Amino acid sequence: MAKHLHIPETADREEKYIALIPQIEALIGAEKDFIANLANTAAALHQTFGFFWVGFYLVKDNELVLAPFQGPIACTRIKRGKGVCGAAWETAATIIVPDVVQFPGHIACNAESKSEIVVPLISQGTVVGVLDIDSNRLRDFSEIDRKYLERICQFFSGCS
Repeated sequence: MAKHLHIPETADREEKYIALIPQIEALIGAEKDFIANLANTAAALHQTFGFFWVGFYLVKDNELVLAPFQGPIACTRIKRGKGVCGAAWETAATIIVPDVVQFPGHIACNAESKSEIVVPLISQGTVVGVLDIDSNRLRDFSEIDRKYLERICQFFSGCS
């Protein structure tokens, strides 16, 4: 069955998150497949906000490995502590980067990326992956994004 998002076109970013979150919860709530839920979550975020790149990396064999995403091709593997994704994995904390050029060790998977937010997926006290969102605009992410993206990532706290 096809699903459609209902997001007010004139809404500001926070209003869009408020409209989107229950729809993501309903979309993934009955589905038990973790990868399918990541895929639909990435698609919903990409469709709603038009971010340059939205996707997940999952921890496998002590590396972050590319998982479902929306956007141009991406780096396939990232080491712990490397780049924004690896730093968020290592610290188990959300990282907002207003200008990726200013982030020490930033991994440039695509030169069009200008700002980034990375939110860890934490299950049973362990980081099992990260949600990575890139924008082609500087300073595109704020505490509003942190608040709602962390809430979305909590939907995956029971994964293993």
